[in-house]
Amino acid sequence: MTTADGQDDGPDGATTTAPAPGKHATTAGKGSTSFVKELPFLVIVAFLLALLIKAFLVQAFYIPSGSMQQTLELRDRVLVNKLVYDFRDINRGEVVVFNGLDSFTPETEIAPPANGVQRVLRVVSSAIGVGAPGEKDFIKRVIGIPGDRVACCDEGRVTVQPGGAARPVALDEPYVFEDDRMPFCAAGTGDVLCPAGAEGVLVPEGRLWVMGDHRGSSSDSRFHIDDENSGTVPQDKVIGRAFVIVWPLGRATVLSVPETFDAALGPLGALPAQALVGAPYALGLVGALPVAALRRRLRRR
Repeated sequence: MTTADGQDDGPDGATTTAPAPGKHATTAGKGSTSFVKELPFLVIVAFLLALLIKAFLVQAFYIPSGSMQQTLELRDRVLVNKLVYDFRDINRGEVVVFNGLDSFTPETEIAPPANGVQRVLRVVSSAIGVGAPGEKDFIKRVIGIPGDRVACCDEGRVTVQPGGAARPVALDEPYVFEDDRMPFCAAGTGDVLCPAGAEGVLVPEGRLWVMGDHRGSSSDSRFHIDDENSGTVPQDKVIGRAFVIVWPLGRATVLSVPETFDAALGPLGALPAQALVGAPYALGLVGALPVAALRRRLRRR
């Protein structure tokens, strides 16, 4: 029998409470709406984690000059693998981004931000690769590694003599644009100091000889050959390897090592570019799942 307060008398006279109207429906529907409610939080956490991972794994860079034409055009956007050289050495022929502070003269002049808002916008846009880079960031191709001797010219070609090799090897560089064939060697630059067969510049330990693909418009190692390090740049200033053009879409391509360089890519360098591009987002999503689960557990308490 049902009492006035909505309770039923059981067979032995015990009183039981009747379920409130709609209670079963609410319980059944709770599980189906839980994921929908958590989805915005999951997306936000995944995005933030992806940005954090990109700061250490992959970074976008904007090309501010024509010194790497026609491999890289003005205003191209490239992705730079910042992790690869933590696991292997830098190879000849790879395109790298490095900090040229105290090594190179800026190739472009960038006006400082006029106010705080512009300063913040510049930092954000630079971080995602749509703004101008810092004046000290350079992108060049590695020609010589520690122990190499680099010179020009052998019938107009740059030569590289690896450490321990008996003779230099001339490079066939079809990617070079407007080659000025500027002679350089250990003695300096110019035809007088560097006749054919002159000894090449020795690349010191821990440093690199770099050149732009647009040889007639690149302020690279050749133009700093008279400094104390013979125009070379320190390896520890290399930010990472540029491995793919991502913008504009019509120019999207992988930046592979030209065949003329006998140094093959290392294990990480052989990873597909698509995997490296998607890695931050995939890892961000994986990291967001346990965060969302923890948040859900705390809300149930």
